[in-house]
Amino acid sequence: MKSITIEELEKMDPVCRYVIDIRPEEHFAGGTFPGAVNVPDRGPDTDLSMIPKDRPVFVMCHTGKNSPDFVRLLEEKGFDAADIEGGYRAYVKRQLQRAVARTDELKERTARIERSLIKTYRKKLWSRFTKAVRDYQLIQEGDKIAVCISGGKDSMLLAKLMQEIQRHGKAKFDLVFLCMNPGYNPDNWAIIENNAKILDIPLTVFQSEIFDAVAKIDRNPCYLCARMRRGYLYSRAKALGCNKIALGHHYDDVIETILMGMLYAGKIETMMPKLHSQHFEGMELIRPLYLIREEDIKTWRDHNDLHFIQCACRFTENCASCGGEKTSKRDVMKKLIAGFQKEDESIPQNIFNSVTDINLYNVIGYHKNGEHYSFLDDY
Repeated sequence: MKSITIEELEKMDPVCRYVIDIRPEEHFAGGTFPGAVNVPDRGPDTDLSMIPKDRPVFVMCHTGKNSPDFVRLLEEKGFDAADIEGGYRAYVKRQLQRAVARTDELKERTARIERSLIKTYRKKLWSRFTKAVRDYQLIQEGDKIAVCISGGKDSMLLAKLMQEIQRHGKAKFDLVFLCMNPGYNPDNWAIIENNAKILDIPLTVFQSEIFDAVAKIDRNPCYLCARMRRGYLYSRAKALGCNKIALGHHYDDVIETILMGMLYAGKIETMMPKLHSQHFEGMELIRPLYLIREEDIKTWRDHNDLHFIQCACRFTENCASCGGEKTSKRDVMKKLIAGFQKEDESIPQNIFNSVTDINLYNVIGYHKNGEHYSFLDDY
């Protein structure tokens, strides 16, 4: 099977190549190799009718793991096909390295990105961010907040918004941009570091071995990994003198959690905009992106030609959201809500509203502080 590097592909005459990106459509829309055509991989059922046979075809997936199988499928069908080594991740890494190397342009690009938050996306991002901070009282005078950076679009946007409100807000508080490396793939780690340089986010980095710890876990490894990561972040943030950690969960995470609780756990609950830590006294968790839609985060990302990792996990290749085979419950919820929204645009807001104004006289039972209540208590 033939293969080609990103560097070799870029040197080819565009007329003499045909590049296909086999990732899902939504990820293709967030960025791809220039001139690439989206042909989502559906195995033997993939529609190959649009792919020409009169020139070489180069196949890109997310990390280079899935594309070889697709190349073999094309070869069986008589195409002259080759694999793109490292996939889209290798392309992103190369683009970011170039951007960081252009030091004369870097400051102006960072300034443009920052201006876009206040001007172009004032209504969709800045106003909703400040509303959440104000309505849920997320930031107080004298706070020292650890903004937790995973390397994805959400945490990077959170970091920029927190920088802006620190510069222009009324409350005086300190920030630490805390980034844990739990065993990232070297390419993913390079992408995180270069994006931090482009966005002018000064990372405070520490190491852990969480990925090694969950590597052999078959049942809910993502859940265990998330719990362990949060514990490490709390611990390091407290050691740095912080009283809060800020996470990048957004509005869509909130409503997806509501549905997951109802459908999979038989209970009504959601992510809260802020929480007191149960295990780290004096620490609090805040979610300043609570009212921001994921679609608007993606639009801001694409407007600024930013390329973030979709999932920094070592097991990215097995994640459905990154082009792998496994599907999470959250992926199912995303599709379910998207389907609802096509029928009625107000449904996402209605899901959110369902946990903001609960009439306790219209529920069969509830519990608070370990005490259980029934509608019969007041019947």
